[in-house]
Amino acid sequence: MRAEPRATAGLAGVLLSLGCFLTVALCGPSAMQPRLPGRGAPWSFQAEPSPYLVIAVTAAGMLAGTFGLAMCLLAVRRGWRPDPRPLLVAGLVCTAVFAVLPPVGSADHLNYAGYGHMVVTGHDPYTTTATGLGDEPYGRAIQEWRDAPSIYGPIITAQQALAARIGGDSVRATVLALSLTNALAFAAVALLLYFRTGDPQARLRSVLLWTLNPLLLFPLVSGAHNDVLGIAAAVLALTLFSCTFTFTLWRTLATGVVLGAAVAMKFPAAVVGAGPAWAILRRRGDRWPLLLGALFGGAALVALVAFGTVSGHAFDQVRRAADRVSLATPSHLVAGPGGGVFGFDAPRTAVTIGSLAVLVCLVWLLARALPGEEGVRVSAALVLAWLFAASYALPWYDGLGWAVLVFLPWSRFDWLLLARTAALSLAYLPARRSDVIGLPGDLLWLERDLRSDVMPFVLTALLGAVVWTCLRRPAPEPVRTQPAPAESRR
Repeated sequence: MRAEPRATAGLAGVLLSLGCFLTVALCGPSAMQPRLPGRGAPWSFQAEPSPYLVIAVTAAGMLAGTFGLAMCLLAVRRGWRPDPRPLLVAGLVCTAVFAVLPPVGSADHLNYAGYGHMVVTGHDPYTTTATGLGDEPYGRAIQEWRDAPSIYGPIITAQQALAARIGGDSVRATVLALSLTNALAFAAVALLLYFRTGDPQARLRSVLLWTLNPLLLFPLVSGAHNDVLGIAAAVLALTLFSCTFTFTLWRTLATGVVLGAAVAMKFPAAVVGAGPAWAILRRRGDRWPLLLGALFGGAALVALVAFGTVSGHAFDQVRRAADRVSLATPSHLVAGPGGGVFGFDAPRTAVTIGSLAVLVCLVWLLARALPGEEGVRVSAALVLAWLFAASYALPWYDGLGWAVLVFLPWSRFDWLLLARTAALSLAYLPARRSDVIGLPGDLLWLERDLRSDVMPFVLTALLGAVVWTCLRRPAPEPVRTQPAPAESRR
């Protein structure tokens, strides 16, 4: 099949996927969409669809989106080079539409609203829980994680508080404010990735892998997950760094400041800082201590100021989360809720050490095998290694991986991340607790069998495929940057 028919089929698959997700959002409260109290925006009908219908339509959307993106990647490989501008506009329009519809795919946005309300009403979100809110509207609205304090950094907590101030006593209005800020962050990433270069091929890559990627639009925009805020900081840091191949002091300091903001949002987003740090260390010259100090000093200053505005309990949930094992990961083969797939529950310390060992090996392999400039390659290696090796993973976490891949040339690793995101997305249908939504008994296999018993093997196979791909791919020659002229170092 020539490039054009593949591209047509791919774009049709992407549009069909987005149409499926739009339908589920418009149908109103369902197994895929928590009920929002009140009236007005975000808008939807009250169709009361059956769980069978909305889960089937969402699954069809994920399969169509995976097929569509795969066909577009194949078309690019065959020489398809369209004007990326219409695709950019289409992705931004979809972002705007999803932003004013009720979030679907999980109930996390209700927790975000609750944490923001806690701040506004003088509670500490790092020690207060939904149960502690009692019979308040926000306390009643939160459906899951009712006994869990906030795990989010102070900047995201500030975003949640701002949304709660806008929403007042209306949970619905607060959720709308959260959705709009998340959508703005997604659009900002899209524009940053698009305009960071004038290369049409790189712009097409940014649109396909981020802006019009249905497997990202669904969880990050339609699902209103705040991971997109941390991703925005990571992308801005990498964009600044890609402009600092001359390593000017002020741009290096700016990169550090943005990385500090990423730390104060979600810790994983800050791992992209490894690339700039590595590039500075690899650079020959006598200014590297000053540059490294600017990078880490800027990050530390912003992080310390941000965490200084909240209580010392901000790290409590992060420490607890370090030992969690989610059902669809390779770690669930030997550990997890109720024991692993093989019937025994390994000590969490052993699981953590094992995951770290796998992560270190993957970082080394990926840093050698990924294409592109050395510093960005190191950042991407650390992000992808974290995604594939972590014992706790959810579909929307993959957004950071897609964002950093945009900075690199086309490669087989695009396909591996596509397979992983598709598998995780299907595994978390619906991404809500079955006892909360009253999932029919004949659909419990989605959680009991697909998510818990099948997907750990699928994700383990994909982990093996990453290792195999790295070993088969020759290590690229390092791309060294030339020292800057004296006037550019000031």
